[in-house]
Amino acid sequence: MLSIKRLLYQTRKIKKKNATRRKLRTQTPCKTKLPVREDDEVLEDPEEDGFKLTSASSQAYVVQPLGNLYLNPGSTNSRDTGLGNFHTLTDELVLEILGLLGDIELGVLATVSKSFYVFANYEPLWRNLVLENFSGGFRYNGTWKSAFISANYPAFNILNNGVQNLKIRDFYSDYLFQSWLCANLEMKPEWLERDNITRKKGISVEEFILNFEEPNKPVLLEGCLDDWAALKNWDRDYLLQLCGDVKFSAGPVEMKLKDYFGYSDQMREERPLYLFDPKFADKVPKLGSEYEVPVYFREDLFHVLGNERPDYRWIIIGPAGSGSSFHVDPNSTSAWNAVIKGSKKWIVFPPDVIPPGVHPSPDGAEVASPVSIIEWFMNFYGATKNWKKKPVECICKAGEVIFVPHGWWHLVINLEESIAITQNYVSRRNLLNVLDFLKRPNARTLVSGTRDRVNLHEKFKNAIEASFPGIIDEVTLREEEKKAQQKKPTFWDSVADSKAGAFKFSF
Repeated sequence: MLSIKRLLYQTRKIKKKNATRRKLRTQTPCKTKLPVREDDEVLEDPEEDGFKLTSASSQAYVVQPLGNLYLNPGSTNSRDTGLGNFHTLTDELVLEILGLLGDIELGVLATVSKSFYVFANYEPLWRNLVLENFSGGFRYNGTWKSAFISANYPAFNILNNGVQNLKIRDFYSDYLFQSWLCANLEMKPEWLERDNITRKKGISVEEFILNFEEPNKPVLLEGCLDDWAALKNWDRDYLLQLCGDVKFSAGPVEMKLKDYFGYSDQMREERPLYLFDPKFADKVPKLGSEYEVPVYFREDLFHVLGNERPDYRWIIIGPAGSGSSFHVDPNSTSAWNAVIKGSKKWIVFPPDVIPPGVHPSPDGAEVASPVSIIEWFMNFYGATKNWKKKPVECICKAGEVIFVPHGWWHLVINLEESIAITQNYVSRRNLLNVLDFLKRPNARTLVSGTRDRVNLHEKFKNAIEASFPGIIDEVTLREEEKKAQQKKPTFWDSVADSKAGAFKFSF
């Protein structure tokens, strides 16, 4: 076990990161005490309009927001009394320290006090242990701790370990409560109301290029998938029969598809694992044959790299609440995302607008953002209503495709269990952007989806020139003409006196 001295030393490395994250994870207001039953089956606040908390897994203890402490005169926070000298540390810092421990140390620490029992059983700690130790797959058993113990100590019965009847009261923590709240909160209706994306059906490729790809604007396209076999076939039963024993990437682990569905059926957590596999068509060729690239996105210049091209297509499967927090797609590529089953809420910001609560590093290599998607909605979504440049939003349903232009920030959350296909691509319209991105001084840290991050620019440029001689010069000239046209004064600018606001005539 790590010594206390060493644990405290480790906090110095953590404080800087915590300072940023604490700004993002704001306190959760609670104007009334949430009604809590001992079995913790259903918790909801009828006065908190729009918030709906569905059944949570049974717990032997209940964490309340810190504000509730002040509604109970005479109560003391068992969190502080049980932590001893550690009580002066923030909850997040305590958990960062415990994250340095292994399963045995956490198990021992849980016996020290009721407060340490709560912290040592914090599910994300055990989630990390599972993901670090079982990258080849695991079976979820209702909790991450149970999954870890059943995999590592199959003879140990976690339900009869002597503490299942432990009762803990008067434990107040905003951080732990918000983590639980984000794991159990459903999307509020007002988060789904705004739908301001342009929708098109049956437009020509030329119209798509002129009105959306050239000006780099998102659009939702309908009717593009009508001929896909995937749209007719891909549901849970079909996929389990076809490839239930095949392992797919889900976060940092590889899981059999049947085990992933078993996990998604049981889990209720703040950041659900998302099945996001770039090699699905190699693993199961039939999956790759049951869809085709919509006609609008068929020019993909990265294909000149052959097997050396970066990852570009993924099958995406996830339960309600899973998704992707704010990011910009890799390598300055554009993307399309087609929903086959389910539905997704999209929020998209143009390249010059950084979403609230999101803090990219100056070089773009790292992004600090709220812990979970629901946390972003709770704390930051409302602010966008008053922004001059409001985000583009929509709900993309089965059979629909969204075009995500290069450089746009976007967040996606599944509103129900969903299956989708997405691909990133390079066309003539964003070729120069991709080449510029790949030759940045810090390309080694920015480029993704390939082993050779350093030489990708030269490889891509040489392959383009060999396959399409003159294309780089052509698009460069067109871009220069476009910029010149934008700077050229209009007729009204040329005849108006900018100082006096009157017309001038030159003959």
